[in-house]
Amino acid sequence: MPHLRDLWSAHTERRLIEPFCGGLAITLALLPRRAILNDINPHVINFYRWLKRGLTTSLVMTNDERGYYAHRERFNQLLAEGKAASQQAAALFYYLNRTGYNGLCRFNRKGAFNVPFGRHSRITYTSDFTAYKEVFADWKLMNDDFEAIPLDANDFVYADPPYDVEFRSYSKEGFGWEEQVRAAEWLARHPGPVVLSNQATARIVALYKRLGFKLKFLEAPRMISCTGDRTPAREVLATKNL
Repeated sequence: MPHLRDLWSAHTERRLIEPFCGGLAITLALLPRRAILNDINPHVINFYRWLKRGLTTSLVMTNDERGYYAHRERFNQLLAEGKAASQQAAALFYYLNRTGYNGLCRFNRKGAFNVPFGRHSRITYTSDFTAYKEVFADWKLMNDDFEAIPLDANDFVYADPPYDVEFRSYSKEGFGWEEQVRAAEWLARHPGPVVLSNQATARIVALYKRLGFKLKFLEAPRMISCTGDRTPAREVLATKNL
């Protein structure tokens, strides 16, 4: 965030675009007046759409293994019944992400949430999200391929795609090397300010250099991994038109 705040500070009147908005940490920290927030995971966006309406829930939420698997089964049942956009699905998705193993958001090829129960000693849950209603008021939410975002030439784009690592099951579609290249090339064509972050693998660095991005390397702690590893990982912050 310190790096991004410095880059954003001269562009606060622009609209912020996040093609891979994920947990919304960046947008909620920068608090732009206008934004388009897109994510390929429909359950993430459904949760945010309900936040925009002023979500409250009476769902019983406990850090309990039996209760977790019962809620996971109910969530997957809603998906199978075509009720993924429901308020109950939004509340269950929130609970599962708070309670599941290591903060993972993972789906199998059939689109079912399959993260096991977590090992958290204590969890604080929220049932009333109405404070987010005003914050989200002028933010547009999308669940589409990133190239479907209606960009304006002056938009400020911050892109944080799934990192170029082995784990790519954040959504049932996955995000492989072809998508990494397509995203980078799409961003390189944007005439406005672009900030792009990724794990600094050799092929990512070569790709971003070829497309004319300026690169800055950072040491950042891993926040999610299948093993809980928190050792530093070299990351790249790529910029263009700044």
